[in-house]
Amino acid sequence: MKTFKYIWIVGLTVTFLLVAIPVIIWIPNEPPKLDDPWKNVDDPIPHTDHVDLIEGPLETGPEVTAVCLECHEDAGHEMIQTVHFTWESEPVLLPGRDEPVTIGKANQINNFCIGIQGNEPGCTRCHAGYGWEDETYDFSNEQNVDCLVCHADTGLYTKSTAGRPAEGVDLVAAAQSVASPTRQNCGSCHFNGGGGNAVKHGDLDETLYFPSEDIDVHMGRYDFQCVTCHKTDDHQIQGRSISVSVDNENRLTCTDCHSNDLHEDDRINDHLDTVACQTCHIPEGAVRDATKMDWDWSTAGNPDIPEDPHVYLQIKGSFVYEQGFMPDYIWYNGTADRYILGDVIDPTQVTPINLPLGNIDDPNSLIWPFKVHRGNQIYDSEYNYLLQPKTVGEGGFWTEFDWGLAAELGAQETGMLFSGNYGFAETDMYWNLSHMVQPKENALQCYDCHGENGRMDWEALGYYGDPMEWGGRDQFTTASQD
Repeated sequence: MKTFKYIWIVGLTVTFLLVAIPVIIWIPNEPPKLDDPWKNVDDPIPHTDHVDLIEGPLETGPEVTAVCLECHEDAGHEMIQTVHFTWESEPVLLPGRDEPVTIGKANQINNFCIGIQGNEPGCTRCHAGYGWEDETYDFSNEQNVDCLVCHADTGLYTKSTAGRPAEGVDLVAAAQSVASPTRQNCGSCHFNGGGGNAVKHGDLDETLYFPSEDIDVHMGRYDFQCVTCHKTDDHQIQGRSISVSVDNENRLTCTDCHSNDLHEDDRINDHLDTVACQTCHIPEGAVRDATKMDWDWSTAGNPDIPEDPHVYLQIKGSFVYEQGFMPDYIWYNGTADRYILGDVIDPTQVTPINLPLGNIDDPNSLIWPFKVHRGNQIYDSEYNYLLQPKTVGEGGFWTEFDWGLAAELGAQETGMLFSGNYGFAETDMYWNLSHMVQPKENALQCYDCHGENGRMDWEALGYYGDPMEWGGRDQFTTASQD
């Protein structure tokens, strides 16, 4: 009997193993990590303290640049070739045109402040250069490049009229503060495009200076700077804005870092041939600060309307702002058409300034989220084309409140004819959303798009109805290829 005194222990062990081994075998292992975006994120550039490298006195911006170029010998040559300096693209052929055209802030219009020709001193305070006052500006002079606007501590450096340093700026202190660009550097212009915070983009505003992760997960949770994603080679910055860039070159995409099959649920991965990452991960624009959605220039000039920067200004007209707006969803293949000064319009219809290109049977198109800004702006009612008025300075609308004079002076600057007759016509501008990416917990769910109350207008997108019921886009792309 002594031999079997502890037989119960053996039996218990065997029983445990009989139960445990199958459980261990069938418990799923930790799923493999499908996505490692960090391998594509560059380490920050080591900082070089410039306090002992730069001495004064420095009286002008070009003097600062001359000091910079003593060490960074190629930087000036690189910068004067960038669109941040030229504000104009290389020639590009647009649909339906016989000759290539250039597009940029320098020579085309939008439906915000409209255009810079003749208005340079006001507009170029955000130019990466010094002294752009009129058409005689020397774009070949490397010392006209403003190094400080991208590299100086923004607490020490600000710009003023024609892009010159603001009065009272200590240029020596600013030059000694230079470092890799921060969100404050980029945002000082890009967050305030169109004349104020959050006016233009719908996904760029001053909340991104110090955001929480529920404003932007990359900047808030991981402290990404703009240049973390918008990488730079010889001062050429990666990325495109549909407002001035209509081709598909030098684009920045989520899959530059993330893999295309990063979701554990293959049903979600199957959407990636049709839906842009941004569509699910940016469910709303203007997360905290309201953005301008409508600008009616026709009401400008009335001194009797009470002023409110989010409702009405005498110099600019009436506005509608919206916070947390639901985007418009549009097929987009990365290219766009563009209104070019002189194009004839139908003033009874809305004129698109930068229409995104793409459709359901284009295999390169994805459904993207957009902010659509509606404008009501001046046009020549005899020639039926949009006008670029003079707003800044002597004779400008902001001084005289005379649309006829502003149109005449603007036509002289652009080389267009003005008949003397004008009206106001509606226009649209499109801004695809790529910032203010939400934590994955806040991404759209199936029911946000599919079902009776889904946010997608499936028929407007070219479907017969909800593709969960009517089928996906493959029936259209297949037919177009047959």
